[in-house]
Amino acid sequence: MTAKTALGPADLRSLISVFSTALIAHKEVINRLNVYPVPDGDTGTNMSLTVGSVLEAIDEAVGPAAADGSGHAGGAGDANSAEPELDAICSAIAKGSLMGARGNSGVILSQLLRGLVGAFSAAGDLAGTDGSAPTAAVIDAGVMAGALDEAQIGAYGAVMKPVEGTILTVVREAAEAAVAAAGAGDSLVAVLDAAKAQGVEALARTPEMLPVLAEAGVVDAGGTGFLLLLDAALHVVDDRPMPEVPTDTAAAKVPVGGAQDVGASPDEHGDISDLRYEVMFLLDAPDDSIDGFKNVWAGLGDSIVVVGGDGLFNCHVHTDDIGAAIEAGIQVGRPHRIRVTDLQEEVEEERWVREAAAAQADDAPEQLDPVPTAVVAVSPGDGITRIFRSLGVQVSVTGGQTMNPSTAQMVEAVEAAPADQVVILPNNGNIIPVAQQVNDNTSKSVVVVPTRGVTEGLAALVTYDPQASAKENAVSMEDAAESVVAAEITQAVRDSSCPVGPIAEGDFLGLVDGEIRTIAGSLVESAVQLLAVAVTDEHEIVSIIEGVGASDATTRSLTLWLEEHRPDVVAEVHHGGQQHYPYYLGIE
Repeated sequence: MTAKTALGPADLRSLISVFSTALIAHKEVINRLNVYPVPDGDTGTNMSLTVGSVLEAIDEAVGPAAADGSGHAGGAGDANSAEPELDAICSAIAKGSLMGARGNSGVILSQLLRGLVGAFSAAGDLAGTDGSAPTAAVIDAGVMAGALDEAQIGAYGAVMKPVEGTILTVVREAAEAAVAAAGAGDSLVAVLDAAKAQGVEALARTPEMLPVLAEAGVVDAGGTGFLLLLDAALHVVDDRPMPEVPTDTAAAKVPVGGAQDVGASPDEHGDISDLRYEVMFLLDAPDDSIDGFKNVWAGLGDSIVVVGGDGLFNCHVHTDDIGAAIEAGIQVGRPHRIRVTDLQEEVEEERWVREAAAAQADDAPEQLDPVPTAVVAVSPGDGITRIFRSLGVQVSVTGGQTMNPSTAQMVEAVEAAPADQVVILPNNGNIIPVAQQVNDNTSKSVVVVPTRGVTEGLAALVTYDPQASAKENAVSMEDAAESVVAAEITQAVRDSSCPVGPIAEGDFLGLVDGEIRTIAGSLVESAVQLLAVAVTDEHEIVSIIEGVGASDATTRSLTLWLEEHRPDVVAEVHHGGQQHYPYYLGIE
C-alpha cells in the first residue's frame, strides 16, 4: 500500500473504528496493569466505552460503514457505500464523545477528539471555498499537526488544575513533535511517526514528573491509551500493523528506570486522592455560567474536568459531598444522566485482586494431579480461595463484585486446569456471561454452573466428583447450588430507598438472594435481623463466611442468636476475607 498523503471522511471514520477496536482489545491489559491503586483505575474501560459511543454516533449520523475486509470503512471507492461528508463525521465524533465520555480519562479523551475534529472540520470548510468537493481528502500533514496541537490545548483547558506526568503531557509532546515535522515539510506519515515516537518517549518519562508514579514504578495509563490513537492513524495512513495485545502482564511492561508496569493516571494534585466519590453528569447550562460552576466545584473536590459548549457540558469531579456537587449543577442549569461511583471500593478491591493474584501464583503447586474433570472457581477473598482448594478446586481466579475477570483470564485458568473437561463456578451474577463464553475459546469441554454467590459455589462443591464427567457434575452441582439460600450483608454507599424502606448512606443492608430484606444502623443489628428473616426451623446449617469488616464479637453475636432462636441449626464459621461484604451466609 502506498502511504496516503491526506485523509478524507471515510478514512477518519475508519481511524475511529480501528482505535475503538484497539482499545477494546487492550482494555483489560490497561486495566489490570493499573498497579498504582488510585481512583478512576479502569482507564481502559472508560476510554473504550467513550470511543464506542463515538462509533454509535457516527452510525446514527451517516449510517453504518461497509467494511472492505482490512478493517477500514468503505469509502468513495466502495460500491456498497457513498463517501460521507466530513462535517457530518466530525460533528458525530464531537457529539458522541461528549455524550458518551466515561470517567476522568474518558472526559479528557472526549476533549482531545473534539479538538481534533474541530480542526479537521475547519480544514474541510476552507477546502470547500476553492471549489473542491466537500468530501475531498483534506486532512494532510499540516492539518493533522495543527489538529493535534488544538487537541492538546483543549485538553489542558478542560482540566481545572493540569499536572504534568499524565495523558496531558503525552499529548502535548506528541503534538509538538508533529508540528515541528509538518513545519519541516514532512509527509503525513512522517508527521504521525514523529508524534508517536515523541509520545512513547514522553510516556516513559511521566514518573520523572510525578514522584508518586516513580515510587509505584508505573507510567500513565491514559497516555498509553492515547498512543493507540496514533497507532490507528498510522494503520489507516500507511497500513501499519496495530500493536499486538500482550498475552500476560509481563509482556506488556514498559521500562521505567528499572521499575516496569503501566499504571493509571493520578488525580490532579499528583497524589492519591482520599475523596470517596466520582460524580459525573451531563449539564445543560449557559456557556457563560461554567467558569462559576467550576469554581464552586473547586471548593468541593478535585479531578475536575468539564468539557463541551453550546449549552451542553460533560462534567466530572471527585468529591466527598455528592449532594453539593449535584446542587452546583442545579444552580446553573439542568444536570442529567448522573452517575456516582464509590472510588474507595474500587481501590480496595483493585489492590486485593493484584495482591491475591500474586500470592496465588506464589502458592500454587508446580504440578496439579490430572483428573477427568476439574473445577475453576472465581474467588473474592484469600480465605475463600483456601476453602475452595480444600473442596477440590484446582484453579481459582481472583475477582469480585467490581473487579470481574475477563474472558481471557477465564480461558487461561481453564487451560491451566489438569483436565480435558472443566466445570466453572463464576460465583457472581456479573461473571456468568463471561464464563459462558469460555467454551467457544478453548479446545476443552467446559460447562458453567451459574452460581451467583460464594455460598452457592461452596454448596455445589460438596457434590463435586472429579471422576465424573463435566456434564454429570454440572447437574448435581447446580441442584446443590439451588438448594442454598444465599444471604449477605453490605453497606450502603449513598442515600436511596427500596420496598423495605428508606436507605441512608452508611446503613447496613441484609440481602437474601439479591433482594434487600433488612436495613439497620449497625452491622450486628443488620446481621441478627437477616438471620431472623432468612433462617427458619426447617433449616439445618448456616455457613457464616467472614469478610473485611467482620469482627469476632459480631460473629459471636450471630452464633449466640442461632443457639437461642434456632437451636437445631448448626453454625459453621469460615474466614473468607472478601471485600465489601462483612458476611456471606449460606443457609441450608
